[in-house]
Amino acid sequence: MSKQIQDAYIVAATRLPIGRRKGMFGHVRPDDMLAHAISSVMEQVPWLDPVLIGDVVVGCAMPEAEQGMNVARIGLLLAALPNSVPGITINRFCASGLQAVADAAARIRLGEADVMIAAGTESMSLMNQMMGNKIAINPALFEREENYAIAFGMGLTAEKVAERWKISREDQDAFAVASHHKALAALAAGYFKAEISPYAIKTRTPDLQTGLVAIKEYLADTDEGPRPDSSLEKLAKLKPVFAARGSVTAGNSSQMSDGAAAVLLVSEKILKQFNLKPLARFAGFSVAGVPPEIMGIGPVEAIPRVLKLAGISQQDVDWFELNEAFAAQSLAVMRMLELDPARVNPLGGAIALGHPLGATGTIRTATLVHGLQRTRQRYGMVTMCIGTGMGAAGLFEALL
Repeated sequence: MSKQIQDAYIVAATRLPIGRRKGMFGHVRPDDMLAHAISSVMEQVPWLDPVLIGDVVVGCAMPEAEQGMNVARIGLLLAALPNSVPGITINRFCASGLQAVADAAARIRLGEADVMIAAGTESMSLMNQMMGNKIAINPALFEREENYAIAFGMGLTAEKVAERWKISREDQDAFAVASHHKALAALAAGYFKAEISPYAIKTRTPDLQTGLVAIKEYLADTDEGPRPDSSLEKLAKLKPVFAARGSVTAGNSSQMSDGAAAVLLVSEKILKQFNLKPLARFAGFSVAGVPPEIMGIGPVEAIPRVLKLAGISQQDVDWFELNEAFAAQSLAVMRMLELDPARVNPLGGAIALGHPLGATGTIRTATLVHGLQRTRQRYGMVTMCIGTGMGAAGLFEALL
């Protein structure tokens, strides 16, 4: 007997402020960040019995070391959720956090659960290498030349995108400066306050003379990445970091970061039972593969697919959260799909705010659903390219 697909609704969404790599969260464990995100999202709906949670799905791009051991289950236990609540960690690299939202929504849409938590966490400070602490890629993968980019790094894929789609260094730097300016304006206006759950950080400094340890505590409540001094003149002085004669620099690439976020999704049954007001309806998700050497264009394939699934046009989407892995790939995607720049990352993106890999998709979801509520806009999308050659796109409808 088949079941009718039902809707999944986001009723709460929150994130920690994003820290620079080796910055304010440099010594904070990713499972502690995750626990804080989970606790905070539950605090937004205090009358919802946590026993009802069907599962906690957590995205993490490098699930090892401090963020190993099925960090989803560890995080929910640290958050003091009931022992009956299970947890699963998933990995689709940069789209892990968005995939967590999609998977959680799918369980509700299929009638397998009524309450789900989707989350993401990543500490790039505690991962010693960009690709994890132990890099052991299968050598057979490189029997095909187009797979070389997997070993050489995503920066070279951005260089290939810039070359193929003729994205100039000047345009990349201008895009990067604009990201910082938009993020700083959003911070000044307080647009992120509704989505951020401040995190108390403790520092311990030993005094060798007295033998005592000084403990200081401060509240991290603001994104650490945006740079007020960012300018075209300063970015123009930076040297390419991936190719000697290239155009991709540290200044027009996403920042390595630490962060976590969580989203609470429920069925219509739970909406009515607890009289909850949803932030948004989950409207669809798609993922697509592209050649690894030009992985940055992944959204070009994923965006049309999710629009077709949802039965709406690109013009119906008011807000695109396009993850800025690199300015080159962001510009290529925008030009190929003819996206309206005014609708893309109105509050800045990963170049300014940071990109904590597996957490980014959930972070951008929190930003989007709160932003749609504030601006009274209807449809928004979170989309990103993915390492090894993929793209993902999630569509959300604000319920105003």
